[in-house]
Amino acid sequence: MQPGFDPRPWGTQDLSPIYPNHRFEQKIGESWLTGDGCKVANGPLAGKTLSQLSEQYQRELVGEAARDPKRFPLLLKFLFPHEKLSVQVHPDDAQALRVGQPWGKTECWYVAHAKPGAQIGLGLKAGVTAAQLEEAIHQNRAEDVLNWVNVYAGDMIYVAGGTVHTLGPGSIIVETQQQSDTTYRLYDYGRPRELHLKDGMAAVKENVKSGKVIRSAPLDIGVGVRYSPLVGAPYFCVEMFEAKQPQGLLTRDDSDRSSVQILVAVEGCGVVEAPGMESVTFAKGDAVVVPASIPEFSVRPQWAVEFLRAYVPGKPHPEPETRL
Repeated sequence: MQPGFDPRPWGTQDLSPIYPNHRFEQKIGESWLTGDGCKVANGPLAGKTLSQLSEQYQRELVGEAARDPKRFPLLLKFLFPHEKLSVQVHPDDAQALRVGQPWGKTECWYVAHAKPGAQIGLGLKAGVTAAQLEEAIHQNRAEDVLNWVNVYAGDMIYVAGGTVHTLGPGSIIVETQQQSDTTYRLYDYGRPRELHLKDGMAAVKENVKSGKVIRSAPLDIGVGVRYSPLVGAPYFCVEMFEAKQPQGLLTRDDSDRSSVQILVAVEGCGVVEAPGMESVTFAKGDAVVVPASIPEFSVRPQWAVEFLRAYVPGKPHPEPETRL
């Protein structure tokens, strides 16, 4: 996939350590990898968007587990917060349907890098009500009622729809989410951007299962390959592979339902190979989309590669166990 670099007032011109050779005149906040408008970089489908390909190929691309055969199911992107993001909320499925959207926006954040002291704001402090949040917004002190959490490289944070949240500076995040860009901005530190208080407050939930995911220990699944299940949730699964030897993968999970696979390199370089297909090289910051109709494929490291794999589970998982 071609990354799509999106300017944001809280972003930065320097996207290292993910894209060390990219310098921008504008502040870039996000690198979109699998949005509806993101384009294929290579091969016979080069220049086509994922939206066009989902309409054309449907289940061959997105798989049996995706809810809508004509819509690419997951949006992955890198976030580069250099200043605080707005305090915001995304609707869950029920609230999205009330306002005419097909689904909500539950997401998760893998912390690829974090400077000492990096924090996120996640949910409301214990005992704070939605009414008290709205009062704090009008008094320009919304930050005071958020639950602030220190983050470290390797953390996985689950952010259920309806969770009030923000990112502080100092981290680089890989976000996996339902394919939606519905964001209600509740508070923006006086920046001259529109707020969405009516819809946003209607979407806020006081009690959510968001937090740092309680993870099991990494597993050695072969010589030179380490596997970590990072999060299993109703809409997505995200896993980490650290490979110094080739690793075979399938597009079906143990439910025997297929899903498109999204691979994102966070360190090193590798080659994605499948029988009868041209191989594709990907390096840190790159994403590769493997259509669900390709039953098996492998990743061959060039020296070593660390990559995330995201897909839609064939059977929806319950929300993950978390802590704050």
